[in-house]
Amino acid sequence: MIDARELLQRLADRNLKLGSVESLTAGLFGSTVCEVPGASMVYVGGLITYDPKLKVSLANVSEESIEKEGVVSAKVAVEMAEGGRKALGCDVCVSCTGNAGPDVQKGGQPVGTVFLGLAYQGNVWTVPLHLSGTRNEIRKATVEAMIALAASLFPSPAEEK
Repeated sequence: MIDARELLQRLADRNLKLGSVESLTAGLFGSTVCEVPGASMVYVGGLITYDPKLKVSLANVSEESIEKEGVVSAKVAVEMAEGGRKALGCDVCVSCTGNAGPDVQKGGQPVGTVFLGLAYQGNVWTVPLHLSGTRNEIRKATVEAMIALAASLFPSPAEEK
């Protein structure tokens, strides 16, 4: 499994800057990345957009997307990643939105439903996740998936062979 140290190294090797926009993880991704000494050479920072209003004002998510798709949706994850990339001035931005529980929220997405977004070089990808466990297990698994997603674009030298 790829960890935060490996992700940061892969980005540093390419002179790329990383940012994040987090909802259900509430800063856990940024915290995890910053446990690595020297993270500031790559990680520029993140936006915690727990409230939908902040998704709109900070990450430039459209109100229409939230109304039509719900905050826990692929569309919102994509807009969070791209809006975050622009707002943070980074090369790579990863985002997450989801329901860590314990209840089903407005929009009806079941507990464990998560959408990741990744913006890089004018492209934006999304990955749906269906996780299980406690609230904190879902949040931790989301961070691990965010790290793996971001790293997947940048193979290690051994993987490139």
